[in-house]
Order: sequence, then C-alpha cells, then structure tokens
Amino acid sequence: MRLCVPVPCFFNDREFVKALETIGSLGYDAAETYVWKHLDLDEVGAAVKSTGVELLSMCTTEFRMTSPEHRDLWLAGLKESCAAAKKMGVSKLITQVGNDTGEERQYQHDSIVAALKAAKPILDDSGVTIMIEPLNLYVDHPGYYLWSAVEGFDIVREVDHPLVKVVYDIYHQQIMEGNIIPNVTNNLDCIAHLHSAGHPGRHELQFGESDYNVIFKAIDKAGYKGACGLEYSPTMDRIESLKIAKELYGK
Repeated sequence: MRLCVPVPCFFNDREFVKALETIGSLGYDAAETYVWKHLDLDEVGAAVKSTGVELLSMCTTEFRMTSPEHRDLWLAGLKESCAAAKKMGVSKLITQVGNDTGEERQYQHDSIVAALKAAKPILDDSGVTIMIEPLNLYVDHPGYYLWSAVEGFDIVREVDHPLVKVVYDIYHQQIMEGNIIPNVTNNLDCIAHLHSAGHPGRHELQFGESDYNVIFKAIDKAGYKGACGLEYSPTMDRIESLKIAKELYGK
C-alpha cells in the first residue's frame, strides 16, 4: 500500500511546490490536497513531474448533493475541478455530500445518487474518479448527512459507474461504525482511496486505539492496490512524524 501525505495536514505554511519537494525528499511518492483554487496549475503539474510525487487527489469546489436544487452548482463545480485535475495529473476528486437537510433520509440519499448519475458524462470525458466521503458526526462534522460507509457503498452500487467510488476514512469509521477490516476488505470494489488517523485525537496512527499494522496487513492481503492518506494532525515535529510513519507503515 502506498502512503500518501495530505499537504494541508503537514505543510499548510509552506509554498505548495516546496511542500511536494519536501514530501519527495522524505521518500514518499504520493500527496493530496483539498482546496485547489489558489494553486498555479501549470506550476504544480510541472512540480509533480520533477519531484516524482504524484498528486493523487483533491476536493471539488461544491459539496451540496443532498438537495436537488443545488445539483447544477455541484455539477458545474465538478466539471471545473475535473479540468483542473487533468492539468495537474490528479486522478481522483473527493466530494463531501453536504449536511443533512432535514428531509427524509431516502429523499437525500436519492438526491446524491441522482447527482452522481448526472455526473457520468463529465467523468467519462475527464477520466477522473469522484469519491464520496463518509464522515463522523460526533467529533468533527455534526450535522453531516453521510456518516455510514455502508450507505456510501450502497450509493456507489446504485450509481454503478467505474469512476464513482468511496474514500474510506478509517478514523471517521472507527468512530461511527467500527468493523473496519470487514467493511474495507468486503467492499474493495467500491473504494478508491483510504484515509487514516489515530483515534481519539486524530493524531499519529500509532497513538490511537486502532492497530494500523493489523489493518493495513489485512487490506493488503485482500488485494487493495490504492493509497492511504495520513490525514492526521502531528503531535511531534512534522518531519519526524512522517519519517516514523514511513518506518512503521511504509513497508
């Protein structure tokens, strides 16, 4: 499994290209980011080639999928984000689905499915994968709609398109559903990317209640070929933290 460094978690105070250079110098070959609008797309695309650090994923500009009235805005944001992704060599986009609107959950579920089905021409044209993200309600995202990865898998199967997947965040799902290894290994067809952090605290993986060595070994054995983002807030020097993460989990 490739380990992936989210730039905002570790180098939010550093110019983006310099951050990619630092990530490469630490022996990582993959990074990701969230907001892309402030980036010089040509400059980042060139840095990806020169550093050998692939920019695996970033976020769309619009997250409101639970209400049909915002669908056109979400689709426009997706189209714009796909074009930016292509310029930088990014193969995956993360989209949150938006907050619970108070409507019946089936209504909101169906709205998400409809938005993703409407996105098929954009995805086919760009070749970029869109990933919906289940998040926890108890610590970080109160009011968010999609807290269940299991529902996320159901949505992906309803949409039934090879470029529509889930980003499975082990930290969020440890809080909400647990059952991490079976939920990942039995649904690899729906998962395009992983995120990780130690719980509680969202810090280094080795400081939480989950044994990531066991988790990663099981996921690798199941045939997962993607990457896992180290989406945590370091408690130690950030360079040292990334060095230790690579030593512990980058085998």
